[in-house]
Amino acid sequence: MSRIGKNPISIPEGVNVEVKEGVVTVKGKLGELTQNIGDIAIKNEDGTLTLERPSESKDHRAQHGLYRALIHNMIQGVSQGWTKELELVGVGYRASNQGQKLDLALGFSHNIVLEIAQEVKVETVSEKGKNPIIKLSSLDKQLVGQVAAKIRSFRKPEPYKGKGVKYVGEELRRKAGKTA
Repeated sequence: MSRIGKNPISIPEGVNVEVKEGVVTVKGKLGELTQNIGDIAIKNEDGTLTLERPSESKDHRAQHGLYRALIHNMIQGVSQGWTKELELVGVGYRASNQGQKLDLALGFSHNIVLEIAQEVKVETVSEKGKNPIIKLSSLDKQLVGQVAAKIRSFRKPEPYKGKGVKYVGEELRRKAGKTA
């Protein structure tokens, strides 16, 4: 039995959830998101959503918890939003943005210019003496995570000095260097 799928989802004030023909639409103060859910049944009672699967097949059991998590993330996204912060660790590593274009200097012979989707707000913070930080925010959790993973993939943190693009608060496994 899916323990995640059984949990009810509470709907905060100002969020409207509609279910029509296998499509869930969530509207809130930050925007609107839709998700196709197939044949999982959704009940909306007194400001809480519960999901029920039609059978105990392996496919329905897998979808039960998945769609519950996706709908929960959509509700949280339209009410509060999602943010991810990336930190550039390394000498000469810089980030700047003009609108939706992110310009990264990550130690290559050329700068990397990345066009970011309109749904994601990007902000760069550069303070003297501190590592540059890239802040990504949107109401779609999947999109924020995908953009952050793409930026991180340009220069993953290496285990010896920790140089590269890492998430703020991420713990890196460090290795000892050569001994003399």
